[in-house]
Amino acid sequence: MANIFDNNRTYILGDPELHLLGTREKLAQWRHRMVGPPWVKIGRKVAYLGTDLNNWLAAQRTDPSNEAA
Repeated sequence: MANIFDNNRTYILGDPELHLLGTREKLAQWRHRMVGPPWVKIGRKVAYLGTDLNNWLAAQRTDPSNEAA
């Protein structure tokens, strides 16, 4: 699977690339429920590492040809 996010970048809330995952509110709900991609707190800011985002997206992949009928 091709990487959507740059592995060498840290994404901060408000970066437009994070809108691929959902709104700020959706990401906040995921963090509160402890689901979704891993995040890092830097002081009061929330950040996502590009490698974590790509790994999380790869784990969400569904292949319909492998689904049981």
